[in-house]
Amino acid sequence: MTLKGTMNRPTLRLFFSFAVLLASCTPPPRQPASQSRSAESLESPRDPHSYSNPNQVRVRHLDLDLEVSFQNKTLQGTAALTLERAPGRANAPLVLDTHDLTVTQIEAVDSANVFHPVKFTLGQKDKILGSPLSIDVPPASRQVRVHYSSSPAASALQWLNPEQTAGKKHPFLFSQSEAIYARTWIPLQDSPSVRITYTARIRTPRHLKAVMSAEGNFQLALPETKAPGTSAGGTSGVPVSGGNLTQFSFQMNQAIPSYLIALAAGNMEFKSLGPRTGVYAEPSVLEKAAAEFTDTEKMIEATERVYGPYRWGRYDLLVLPPSFPYGGMENPRLTFATPTILAGDKSLVSLVAHELAHSWSGNLVTNATWSDFWLNEGFTTYVENRIIEAVYGPERARMEAALNRQELEESIKTKEEKDQVLHIDLTGRDPEEGVTDIPYIKGALFLRHLEQAYGRPRFDSFVRSYFDHFAFQSIPTRQFEEYLRENLLASGAANGPGSAGAHPVPVEEWIYKSGIPSSAPRLQSDALSRVQEQAANWIAGRASASQLRTSAWSYHEWLYFLRALPTPLSTERMQQLDAAFHFTRSGNSEILNQWLLMTIRSDYNPAYAHLEQFLTSVGRRKFLRPLYTELAKTEAGRQRAFAIYKKARPSYHPIAVATCDEILKWREEGSSVK
Repeated sequence: MTLKGTMNRPTLRLFFSFAVLLASCTPPPRQPASQSRSAESLESPRDPHSYSNPNQVRVRHLDLDLEVSFQNKTLQGTAALTLERAPGRANAPLVLDTHDLTVTQIEAVDSANVFHPVKFTLGQKDKILGSPLSIDVPPASRQVRVHYSSSPAASALQWLNPEQTAGKKHPFLFSQSEAIYARTWIPLQDSPSVRITYTARIRTPRHLKAVMSAEGNFQLALPETKAPGTSAGGTSGVPVSGGNLTQFSFQMNQAIPSYLIALAAGNMEFKSLGPRTGVYAEPSVLEKAAAEFTDTEKMIEATERVYGPYRWGRYDLLVLPPSFPYGGMENPRLTFATPTILAGDKSLVSLVAHELAHSWSGNLVTNATWSDFWLNEGFTTYVENRIIEAVYGPERARMEAALNRQELEESIKTKEEKDQVLHIDLTGRDPEEGVTDIPYIKGALFLRHLEQAYGRPRFDSFVRSYFDHFAFQSIPTRQFEEYLRENLLASGAANGPGSAGAHPVPVEEWIYKSGIPSSAPRLQSDALSRVQEQAANWIAGRASASQLRTSAWSYHEWLYFLRALPTPLSTERMQQLDAAFHFTRSGNSEILNQWLLMTIRSDYNPAYAHLEQFLTSVGRRKFLRPLYTELAKTEAGRQRAFAIYKKARPSYHPIAVATCDEILKWREEGSSVK
């Protein structure tokens, strides 16, 4: 469906079209010397999740000009793409990825910087990949402009009604482009192997703010506006004359993959956390979020000491409404975060450490395809733990690593052998199927194995050189292997027992074989060992819940304690735990999630009301997936799940909806549930 914009005055529309034309013809910003294009070839590994042809025609820069319509639940405007052709490919068409976009016109620029309409073809739609958009670009043209609008059902976008936000007064929009959802709101080469710079002009209703994964408030192109300049933190827009809109402008000078392009619009305020850090959130959430994230600047400094400078300017966070389907998303300069990490005691800020670590692993050095996803997440999970160790101490880092290992061992039990490998084959599959604990935790274990084999100083030097060598590039696993063998494995054995010389690291086994290698490191935590003793005393009846020594326990110890308990438990035993420790009313989302899993397995009726409250107020897929899966194991649980899901489904993000629909077979049975 083609939707019209909200500006009705013909002269104003003509004026803006002229302004957009001028902005679109402006050359993209120069890249920093650290990411010279000479280091980046047009050649890329074949990405099975993209229709695009970057080996023939590669997009180098994107210029967005979009209006946010909450009334229509669409983004409408233009995407101007600056191109580079491979030698001998003068007549090759430009092929882009799209998914449910309404394309009304495409133009190409001539040598005089004048746009002319060109022919285009929108191919047949695939459920996962969407539709290829093939554009007949004249051989001499280096820029095309696509006029389009997104669908109200775009998978990347969630349009929240005021009642679905914390403030209850204003609507809210946010995007989630990873893995291949950018194509649902922008026509582009939606592959992690294609890195682009971008600029954007975003118009929102006047009382709302827009933020993006880019620097805000750069010099505006529209002559009737006054450029405010770039602020130290926060974003301000400029009123658009003749309408009830505000325009926000952004630029990203470092080349990034499409999945890192992000947008949010709503009633947000900003608070500084440090010289280059700050947080955005709805007004009622802002102070709580700022208090939780006070260590962000320390995290950056700790990471820089080991892995080199932070290269993205600012690092801000945006706390989104509860329906955000992930814990966090590492959009450059602006991490999107779930409010479920606001525990009040910084116990869950390892998520911030994780998303910050992506500024080196993932954002700086990126997986070339989604089969190489472990290169992003394995390195990031490893660096996350190093940040936690530096800021909060070795014992907390050991506890978190031990909990991660525990989660990996449980996850392995549920996966087919083909999905237990790091370099997973996702050909013909949705890349979401590769988002499991395997690339995160098994990948980090592999790197920890290398650290132990070669010693931390040598391994730290290797990782830093890896980030520097491949900075602003997207690489496949084989390229990492080559670099590993040449720059670490060939450097000789580490000192001490169990050295790499005596016991070579089984790289092939780690990357391409299922399971956890027998040589995988296992960190021991004295604190968790003491927790295990307390759990054993309660299980054996040697102590009641109130008699356990728990007064100084951290969140990590409580979570380990719950996981150490057998299930199902009798109602009497569950009541004893609940009376002593108030798990049902826990303000820590991770502890509450574990307790609610035990509630379902033990059929603990007193907690079912809180289970429903949790599932209808939180949209984070990490919690939804296991809870609905556990409910679906029994007929009574299935009926309870359907009743809850019917209420909750309209508030979930499309990504979470797809996951829960599959778990509950909603498409087949949901319509019959009363």
